[in-house]
Amino acid sequence: MGDPSMQRLSRSEPAPPVRVVHAGLGAFHRAHQAWYTHRANLEGAEPAGIAAFTGRRPDAARVLAAQGGLFHALIRDADGDRAELVASLSAAYDGADLRTWGDLFASPEVGVLTTTVTEAAYRRAADGCLDTDDPAVRADIETLRAGGDAVSTTPGRIVYGLAARRAADAGPFAVVPCDNLVDNGAAAKAVVRGLAEQVSPELAAWIDESVAFVSTTVDRITPATTDEDRARVGELTGFDDHSPVVTEPFTEWVLAGEFPAGRPSWERAGARFVDDVRPFEQRKLWLLNGAHSMLAYAAPTRGHATVAEAVADPECLDWMNTWWDEACRHLSLPDAELVAYRNALHERFANPRIRHYLAQIAMDG
Repeated sequence: MGDPSMQRLSRSEPAPPVRVVHAGLGAFHRAHQAWYTHRANLEGAEPAGIAAFTGRRPDAARVLAAQGGLFHALIRDADGDRAELVASLSAAYDGADLRTWGDLFASPEVGVLTTTVTEAAYRRAADGCLDTDDPAVRADIETLRAGGDAVSTTPGRIVYGLAARRAADAGPFAVVPCDNLVDNGAAAKAVVRGLAEQVSPELAAWIDESVAFVSTTVDRITPATTDEDRARVGELTGFDDHSPVVTEPFTEWVLAGEFPAGRPSWERAGARFVDDVRPFEQRKLWLLNGAHSMLAYAAPTRGHATVAEAVADPECLDWMNTWWDEACRHLSLPDAELVAYRNALHERFANPRIRHYLAQIAMDG
């Protein structure tokens, strides 16, 4: 039940036209790709909307659909909170709705798929190729060969969508994985093309000719949303938002690759388009993820529970800076850029209002 004193969150204007399909309707997508698309729209770009699909459960889609796709990003820095309404999510669907998924891929107006599905969803074998011994992968291959649509894996769903696009002669397309996976564009291409080859060599050849796989580096901390966070959004906005996301002020999106069917003007919101994401990927892995791992394993021995507590301890801070000094010696980006990134990381880590638990980082490690 919502708070009767609050306004119901709903659209007063039509949603922007769908230009992007997204797989993985979680908090990170909404604080990151959806936020960038919304900000690009605000900056005068041609309006672009997102049709997002859930993963295993339909719950998030139901809540967001009831709000017209609207939600707030509760942005927390050391000085306080601000709530920003994000309006780029034009539609939210259950991931099992393969008919709508296929229809969107078949639309010439849609030119991009973004994904936030986690590393495991790529269904890779030890060599980085598609794991054809995976029973779910085998089932998807047989289903697609038979012309069915009851696919369950991420590579299977993407191949199903691309087959629909090819059948509709809807033109080229871009796949943009946004998962924390080294060289994620190549990783996505390997599993998608591998599955397509098993289904239809002609489809695989069309993918080679018509589908670009873009590599990305993404970053923005998004802690789990609590009832207290939802209440805080209500205090700040007067709206009863059932699905806000909590995040930090910092955000980064670096992309390398082609968009043969066009894309939203994400650079207007601060996204960076480069020839090669690997230097940025390595910087993030060594400086952010490396420091997180070190603190997660070592700082609890000094009684700390969160990253902010750890970096407030001079001993832990000294460990982190020593590690960063060593890591920077082996990174290829300019020194000034590395210094700026380190300063930004320290500010982020020290933010006491983003409770990033060391135990959670250690479990992920």
